Amino acid sequence: MADNPLLVLTQNPYGAPAFDKISNKHYKPAFEAAIAEARAKVDSIVNNADDPTFENTIEALEFSSRKLSNIGAIFFSLNESNTDSVMQALALEISPVLTGYSNDIMLNEKLFGRVKTVYDAKDSSGLDAEQMRLLDETYKSFTRNGANLSAEDKLKYREINTELSMLGLKFGQNVLAATNKFVLNITDSAQLKGLPQFVIDMGAADAKAKSLTGWAFTLQAPSYGPFMQYSENRELKEKIWKAGSSKSFNDEFDNQDNVKKIAGLRLKMANLLGYPSHADFVLSNNMAKNQATVNNFLQDLLVKFMPYAKKDLLEIQKYANANGFKGELMPWDFSYYSEKYKNEKFAINDELLKPYFKLENVEKAVFHLADTLYGLKFKENSSIPVYHKDVKAFEVYDSNGKFISLLYVDYFPRESKRGGAWMTSFRESYVYKGEEVRPFVTLTLNFTKPTETDPSLLTFDELTTFLHEFGHALHGMLAEGKYPSLTGTNVARDFVELPSQIMENWATESEFLSSFARHYKTGEAIPQELVQKIIKAKNYLSGYTSVRQLSFGIIDMAWHSLSSMTDKSVVDFERNAMKPTQLLPLVDSTCFSTSFSHIFAGGYSAGYYSYKWAEVLEADAFSLFLEKGIFSREAADAFKNNILSKGNLMDPDILYRNFRGRDPKPEALLEKLGMSGKTMQ
Repeated sequence: MADNPLLVLTQNPYGAPAFDKISNKHYKPAFEAAIAEARAKVDSIVNNADDPTFENTIEALEFSSRKLSNIGAIFFSLNESNTDSVMQALALEISPVLTGYSNDIMLNEKLFGRVKTVYDAKDSSGLDAEQMRLLDETYKSFTRNGANLSAEDKLKYREINTELSMLGLKFGQNVLAATNKFVLNITDSAQLKGLPQFVIDMGAADAKAKSLTGWAFTLQAPSYGPFMQYSENRELKEKIWKAGSSKSFNDEFDNQDNVKKIAGLRLKMANLLGYPSHADFVLSNNMAKNQATVNNFLQDLLVKFMPYAKKDLLEIQKYANANGFKGELMPWDFSYYSEKYKNEKFAINDELLKPYFKLENVEKAVFHLADTLYGLKFKENSSIPVYHKDVKAFEVYDSNGKFISLLYVDYFPRESKRGGAWMTSFRESYVYKGEEVRPFVTLTLNFTKPTETDPSLLTFDELTTFLHEFGHALHGMLAEGKYPSLTGTNVARDFVELPSQIMENWATESEFLSSFARHYKTGEAIPQELVQKIIKAKNYLSGYTSVRQLSFGIIDMAWHSLSSMTDKSVVDFERNAMKPTQLLPLVDSTCFSTSFSHIFAGGYSAGYYSYKWAEVLEADAFSLFLEKGIFSREAADAFKNNILSKGNLMDPDILYRNFRGRDPKPEALLEKLGMSGKTMQ
């Protein structure tokens, strides 16, 4: 084991992962060694002859599996961003072992007895606020993971938990395989009609990479989105839309059984733990607290947004008909006509904007924004090993020169990476034996690749995505605290999107855009006229897009609010749940749930509502920046000191009140979106 790079402290700066030495063969023995080490530490806690104390039980347990956590963070991060068949097989082998280890900890009666002894004496323990928070969260973690179950029910819990861990992995693997399988290969240039040159160049580069002639378009967002927006070939748009809307549905990577099994097992687990549904279980630990709050929240917004959404759709329908389209718009028509209408109404489109959003310039601008607001400095270090040639590593320092974090940025799509964009960490922030350990944060994105003729030029949506994920990164990098389980993004699911979504606001602020947007060829600053068009168009289709996002939250709640498992098919259940949000015609042979990785393979089950929930928070929070100035250090310090650095040291509603001086005002979101507080007549 001495030569396993996952087990020894590297000579890289800050003990960064030795990606230049790590290979698939190292993972299994590293997991086995780290589990053995963690078990030995837990055994020493359980068998300690001294009376249980915070230090010898709660704090000791918190740090008992640090090595295992770090190895797991590396392996499962790379299994999402740079996987292969060997890693996927390893994940299926390792996951139940890790679940078994976790179950052994949480269901250990003697260990829980020690935890409970410390917990019951907490009022006279003299613990400080951070220690008290860790004690409360540790005790709650045990009770939410089966510690109070009978011996018989503990066996059931183990079986369910193990099966769920496997099903989530299989679900994600199926979606990745289905995404990668589809390729629209065009060999007749006449079928490229309507596509801007940047889309054609991207298609040619993708075809070349796949050893195909002509042009290739895929279900990866940088390829799929522009093709749907610009192609004049309705038949091909229908083909690619149907492929994207039927991933893992009635194909060789079918997830229908996995959807029902996951939903059913989550319900069984919730029932074992004393909750009527999985949603009740999840929400009891979130800001929202219960189903009624979430369902009322979603329905209230749906009532407010739906008239605006219908108005948006009617406008696009009328525009399409006025431009020769016959009949009712289908889903594969909407992007095309809405993009054309936007261009006509606001004289703005990605073809106009992309030349001003060169990736390197956007990166520099986002880093500079972090410097302006939070005093952070970013220094690329090419000597730090990375896991793929596209990845860049940065050292991050504060204004006093103190090391804050490593930041790994992975920009471009590839077949080994799942779709979407996300932030995670290879290592959390904490203090151990008096030494502060700083985090290793990763940003994983799927942006437009450079071509043979042009650098990577981002769409406006990609610029917004960068800011969003960077907000998560700030939450991780600026973490402070002694205990890793309480720092960074380890917060309630419906609070974690606040730091990310607030950052999106700068994308439509003139001062920020004007500070960096330069034409990649001429160096010309973005014309103010174009900036004003971006600002004017920021709420374009906000009703339609808001209802679409609400529909995702509603289907999530439908699957996870079940108190008895449905006998309906996945597609029938989905359509019944989403019917109140339906705007465009339904299409047979399509299904959304089978590729809804956020809730079936990620951590957002009974939590997708949190995107809209956090939008309310961020709209209210950003109003302070609008009041003080979008580059205000006073506002930024308040946000950093009360939100970004605090992690889970307090309940999120307390953190928010400490920041804003009051509870959030729900009407802030409607004001931001240009909608009145009342339903539109």
